Amino acid sequence: MKQSFTSLVKSIGPGFLLAGVAIGVSHLVQATRAGAEYGFVLIGALIIACLTKYPFMEFEARYTSATGKSLIEGYKGIGQWALQLYFFVSIGSAFITQVAVTLVTAGLAEYLFRLGISIFGWSCIILSVCIIILWLGRYKTIDRLMKLLISGLTIATLIAVFLAIDNEKNTKLFSYAHPDLWQVSSIAFIIAFMGWMPIPVDASVWHSIWTKEKNKQYLNNSTKNSLIDFNIGYLSASFIGLLFFLLGVLVFFGREIELSTTAVGFSGQLIEMYQYSIGEWSKTIIAIAAFFAMFSTTLAVTDAYPRVFDEYTKLQLKTSKQSKYRYVLFLFLISILSLGLLYFFSNSFTVFVDFATGLAFLTSPIIAWLNLKLVTTDDFPQNQKLKPIYLWFSRICLWFLVCFGLFYLGFHLLT
Repeated sequence: MKQSFTSLVKSIGPGFLLAGVAIGVSHLVQATRAGAEYGFVLIGALIIACLTKYPFMEFEARYTSATGKSLIEGYKGIGQWALQLYFFVSIGSAFITQVAVTLVTAGLAEYLFRLGISIFGWSCIILSVCIIILWLGRYKTIDRLMKLLISGLTIATLIAVFLAIDNEKNTKLFSYAHPDLWQVSSIAFIIAFMGWMPIPVDASVWHSIWTKEKNKQYLNNSTKNSLIDFNIGYLSASFIGLLFFLLGVLVFFGREIELSTTAVGFSGQLIEMYQYSIGEWSKTIIAIAAFFAMFSTTLAVTDAYPRVFDEYTKLQLKTSKQSKYRYVLFLFLISILSLGLLYFFSNSFTVFVDFATGLAFLTSPIIAWLNLKLVTTDDFPQNQKLKPIYLWFSRICLWFLVCFGLFYLGFHLLT
């Protein structure tokens, strides 16, 4: 029993990395905006997003722990077409995702340190620090950082939500007017809100690589432990997403405060939520916690895509050898190209974030379908096969992602 518990504790890590990726743009920005602008109306969208993505994220932990392969290796097994399909989806999202998370982190950095450095300048500094950390420490560094940062921000956010509850004000929340949900702008925001809530589906591929990396350290890691680790990360991300949504409702909704469209301005309003709930004394502490939480997200994303493209290249070259040089090459290449993109969009904060998260939602059915295909093949281990009711639930979730995406595209074209 003691040995089993010890192995479980040692296996925990990729789940925190997953939560770290989640507790970034989707939580600090999109969940807060959803609560602030729409009140409790969008809580259903939050719950649906968390439920419908769960199976396809869980399939990753199930597949990688049962087979010892990453999802990218699994896609290669399905066929070259599946690998290429994923590659093109990743190319489309890699730089946009990197820019979105770096923008938010840069805004928090300037708000916290107030050095008068531009958003682009802060972005250069942040990505440079990420590159140095990953070049020197790689997996172990972000594994340890995530456990501390996610735990700290969760506790602070939970306290802020409880302290923000004001019975007299709360009774009025349901009487405040909210924007028309059938406006083009509202539909677009709902798609963007759900796109990264609680985690983008393509992050399942990142998690599979982190899980595989973790399993190299702990050879006896079981499928059961991997699934527990995943559930800790996913449920934590969902719960914290709900907390940020509630903070947006309790602090901003009905106060007729227009949320800033700049990175620094929005960062200030974000910290104000905690200040309003907990007190003036919390301002600096929360600013530090929020910055490091966003920095951890940027660090994780900066690590994820080079690993993905390194794995893809390895399969294309038909070699089993890992190459630190390939990883470092992609690390620099993605960061530099992202900075080039960020240079032109640093003043379009919310527009760029909405575009990045909306794109993630529209491409998520592709990754979801590939992941479902992996765990329903004949050669997948029999003891890890999906139970019939779970399989049907997964298919319903996939149809929802497809239909809602098509609805958005059709609605957008017709209006």
